[in-house]
Amino acid sequence: MNNSANSAKHGVSVKVQGLHKSFNGQEILKGLDLEVRPGEIFVIMGPSGSGKSVLLKHVIGLEEPDAGEILINGEPILSPEVMEHHRLAMVFQSGALLNSLTVGENVGLYLSEHRLKPPREIARIVAEKLEVVGLKGQEDRLPSELSGGMKKRVAIARALVIEPELILYDEPTSELDPLSAVVIGEEIVNLNRQIHVTSIIVSHDRDLAFGVADRIAFISEGKILAVGTPDEVKRNSEPIIQKFLNADFKLR
Repeated sequence: MNNSANSAKHGVSVKVQGLHKSFNGQEILKGLDLEVRPGEIFVIMGPSGSGKSVLLKHVIGLEEPDAGEILINGEPILSPEVMEHHRLAMVFQSGALLNSLTVGENVGLYLSEHRLKPPREIARIVAEKLEVVGLKGQEDRLPSELSGGMKKRVAIARALVIEPELILYDEPTSELDPLSAVVIGEEIVNLNRQIHVTSIIVSHDRDLAFGVADRIAFISEGKILAVGTPDEVKRNSEPIIQKFLNADFKLR
């Protein structure tokens, strides 16, 4: 078995070391360090504006740090070899589906654009991935005909087409009703069990984080305040963490 096939079975490790990033003189990430284990569901949680999505963009290689580095299985994310050796996919907050294409065309877009497979094989792969996310037979529908939860599942199916070793989810339950959010959470866990992919989720959804995570990193104002299992994070006495976890809406 080659290294690629082996890592696909077990996911990849992700290591963040001394990560700093500023925009327009404002420091957003202030020396972050964390490590994600192969095959783990790892949630990065914290309030809005804490630097979660900026961190995620660094992990996928969309942003270059001012200092520090990110390693995928020990290789720097910005080295050309990483994309040759490892398959990374991102599920964007909006789903990022193309409205002019059908569900099937959206899911198979990477394969068809790069002419990686013949049309019949692409159709088979698309059908297979849609079935994995519970959308069997939905190939001919348009994104405008789908609910928010279904769009998120189509986006996940599109990510699965490349057989990723690492999937990054940016706020996967945003704009979803509670029932749809639960379905997406279950989908993430089921995928992790089926294909042993490493999953990193950025979210401020407390129910999602504590429902699916193997471990959680809590980030606030560009610093990681805690890393641990859901129970360990719940028990953390840091006031900012407790305020976030116990925030509730009360009528006066």
